[in-house]
Amino acid sequence: MEISLLQAFALGIIAFIAGLDMFNGLTHMHRPVVLGPLVGLVLGDLHTGILTGGTLELVWMGLAPLAGAQPPNVIIGTIVGTAFAITTGVKPDVAVGVAVPFAVAVQMGITFLFSVMSGVMSRCDRMAENADTRGIERVNYLALLALGTFYFLCAFLPIYFGAEHAKTIIDVLPQRLIDGLGVAGGIMPAIGFAVLLKIMMKKRLHPLLHPGLCCRSLAQVTGAGYCCRCAGDGADRPAA
Repeated sequence: MEISLLQAFALGIIAFIAGLDMFNGLTHMHRPVVLGPLVGLVLGDLHTGILTGGTLELVWMGLAPLAGAQPPNVIIGTIVGTAFAITTGVKPDVAVGVAVPFAVAVQMGITFLFSVMSGVMSRCDRMAENADTRGIERVNYLALLALGTFYFLCAFLPIYFGAEHAKTIIDVLPQRLIDGLGVAGGIMPAIGFAVLLKIMMKKRLHPLLHPGLCCRSLAQVTGAGYCCRCAGDGADRPAA
């Protein structure tokens, strides 16, 4: 599948908006479960977009920034990974193995960009001393523009110039390597859940979690059905 200039530009605009939302709006548009379907709509394959976005959401579910420790960039990882899955026809778990390296590289660029922006803070301090609110506003808007432009370029360039080569690369790769990417991609959601459980899991929940997991596996109930059942049980109980 070839990606047109208009499609690549639209994906760049999505990355621009999602990048601003991640640090300022926080409407959670930047999450994979939202970005994946948006990429699918732009590229004409909503089904693959939903599947890949959901898979990547499992990867990033337990990854949260803590002070200076930043996880791989979720926005570019999702957009590039979903576009890769759609253009090459690979499974979503294989796309995860491609998305994470892109996400790591872009996060390094984001960290460098923030380091450069920190040099402007002394100037903002002087503006604050002089009550120059207009100047502080201009600095903030310019910083937002620089951040959004960086996201736009990181999404537009690899998708537009690299999409036509992606299918060729996949065709020449040995099947063993592709299977390895699929295995690595399948492990990543488990790692995401493990990180999340490490933060949230309490000892008093173990007697509930393990028997519940065994019963769910034996009954072959899907995740959606299990969640609906739990929600129904919770609705039947009176509020505390």
